[in-house]
Amino acid sequence: MRTQVAYLGPKGTYAEKAADILSKLANYESPIFVPCKGLHSVIKSLAYKNCDAAVVPIENSVEGGVTSTLDALWKFPDIYINKAIVLPIKHALISSGKISNISEVLSHPQALAQCSEWLASNLPEAILLPTNSTSEAVNMVKGSSFRAAIGSKSLVEIEGLKELAFPINDVPGNRTRFVLLTQKTVETDANFASFAFSLLSNKPGSLLKALTCIAEKGFNMSKIESRPSKRELGEYIIYVDIELNDKNNITTFLNLREEIKPLCEHFNDFGCYLSKNIDI
Repeated sequence: MRTQVAYLGPKGTYAEKAADILSKLANYESPIFVPCKGLHSVIKSLAYKNCDAAVVPIENSVEGGVTSTLDALWKFPDIYINKAIVLPIKHALISSGKISNISEVLSHPQALAQCSEWLASNLPEAILLPTNSTSEAVNMVKGSSFRAAIGSKSLVEIEGLKELAFPINDVPGNRTRFVLLTQKTVETDANFASFAFSLLSNKPGSLLKALTCIAEKGFNMSKIESRPSKRELGEYIIYVDIELNDKNNITTFLNLREEIKPLCEHFNDFGCYLSKNIDI
């Protein structure tokens, strides 16, 4: 049976490219790619078993964690990270018109944020309009002389539009981590582990105790981030990525997990997985 892989559509997005690469790494034979509208819809399609896997962005080197993905992972604890890749992101300004006529710029909120300085310098009067994806933005500017979209350079060829400027992202090393999500945890050849927790009490030293458990095991935290619990003001969920190696391996992580759980009200293990840097 062919594997159905949901991703943030429509076609032509960075997520589609990531879905193709991650499906090959997972050895899926002739996968069926299912474009979805909105990140939450991508993850819900997996959680409700309408597809077999899902590909979503989880972290950007400029804008940090992708909050929609982090919140959904906490909401659906039976979903795990199977694999991850880090892709370079280079944005282009795409339109049917001339750059001197552009008064509106459309794109996904993350892409708009990643190009904010360039936009402020080159199109200071333009109105910024968020869309569900970069590809959707490109579709919305076709035929317009005053609208432009931010997206992948490849979309110029797909849509037959013009590249007005490239690259326009503020940071040359802009990269995004995409993850392949499944309902099965995979713990072979892993070099990362991800988890999140909420604390038993909001008292001085509570978070320090949890972080001390991680430090005493010798793990390097490659990411620590907090998100509101959405239950009450001042209550947070802590998201952590740790690096795995020969010394601090999956077995050591499993021991850490059992030590830290008594300090937590809730603990969600997102899995141990292999993350690779990809040059495209």
